[in-house]
Amino acid sequence: MALTGIQIFKLLPKTNCKECGVPTCLAFAMNLASGKAELDACPYVSDEAKEQLAEASAPPIRPVKLGKGVRQTTTGGETVLYRHEKTFFNKTVLAATIASDIDTAELDKALIVYNAFQYERVGLNLRPELLVVKDAGNGADAFAAVAGKIAKESEFNLVLMTQDLNVMKAGIEAAGFKRPLLYAATADNIDDMGALAKDNDLPLAVKADSVDALQALTEKLTGMGLKDLVLDPGSREIKQALEDQVAIRRAALKASNKALGFPTITFPCEMASNLDMETLIASMFVAKYGGIVVMSDFATESLFPLLLERLNIYTDPQRPMTVTEGIFEIGNPDENSPVLVTTNFALTYFIVSGEIEASKVPAWLLVKDSEGLSVLTAWAAGKFGGDDVGLFVKKSGIMDKVKHNNLIIPGYAAAIAGDVEEELPGWTITVGPREAAHLPAFLKTQ
Repeated sequence: MALTGIQIFKLLPKTNCKECGVPTCLAFAMNLASGKAELDACPYVSDEAKEQLAEASAPPIRPVKLGKGVRQTTTGGETVLYRHEKTFFNKTVLAATIASDIDTAELDKALIVYNAFQYERVGLNLRPELLVVKDAGNGADAFAAVAGKIAKESEFNLVLMTQDLNVMKAGIEAAGFKRPLLYAATADNIDDMGALAKDNDLPLAVKADSVDALQALTEKLTGMGLKDLVLDPGSREIKQALEDQVAIRRAALKASNKALGFPTITFPCEMASNLDMETLIASMFVAKYGGIVVMSDFATESLFPLLLERLNIYTDPQRPMTVTEGIFEIGNPDENSPVLVTTNFALTYFIVSGEIEASKVPAWLLVKDSEGLSVLTAWAAGKFGGDDVGLFVKKSGIMDKVKHNNLIIPGYAAAIAGDVEEELPGWTITVGPREAAHLPAFLKTQ
């Protein structure tokens, strides 16, 4: 943030009204400066101050909204070079390419396949967001027909890819309601493409032959009033492409270069001759620092690992993924069903619950708040001790749901068995397997 807490304080109304949730305007200003508060929380800040503060607090890489509907997404908006410094905010957007000369029947088949690409992981629905309609040179009508069909018959948002202004206009007319990204403005067509994007209020990709050449183009477009830009430095050789991504990120974050303060678009599909190699290159750009990654096609063996990589990188390292503490019913448990306990680390919960489901043995799963730590880590950190687990079982309400006094604890927490028994007199504490994969066989013997 460009302004200090004291500088922000001078722009606030200084009423100390407490309606923002903190006792003083100075405290609120300090929270704003450290990124712990939002300006909208102050109901009395003036419009002039809002404008100044919004500009000062804007991320060095502009967030750009892509598309509309359920798969609307945002790229950019990043504030750090390395994830561990804070976190990455807006995940890399994954796209596949469809040529405008595709047969209608083939397009129908492709959309059925693409729409089915949704994967459940730790309670999240992972899926790609974009399709790139690439001009195959077969005319504006064909291009518009493909873009319109995708926009109307799928949840995917679009990138319209052509250098022909008339073809681009036809694509916008057919699919403009989905707010597609226009690709791309170049030194040769910047005036026309810029005007087209501005008139239709659409995001615009900018392509040049180098990072340096990009700056002149983005400065001209921002001078025209365009703000939602996506950068393509034009490099298609792997080493140079990576260097360009890092250079753009560093220029925006470290040098405050506003001309390069935009998300990027990358094209593994133009850097490899097969999908396997594309996937390797795409994985590089997910990590450093592609805003949009364009593949030639989507296939499970390629897409799923990229989605998992993206999930891991764009999960806040300072806030573990958790599930709510409480009692979870697996299957249709009754008063005689086994009772298990585990931590609230999301991955632990979904693995354990999945294995219980696979066992076909209905069970009660107690999930204790361990601040998002896994079983072994929580035990070592004192967040999953015997006394705490026993007290949690008492308060959870499970005693009103079952008639037996048997509790299964994780194998990695075997050391707490004695303390749990002391906290739960009359209960039998059974140590379960260390690995969740062994739960089905274990439960069938209980």
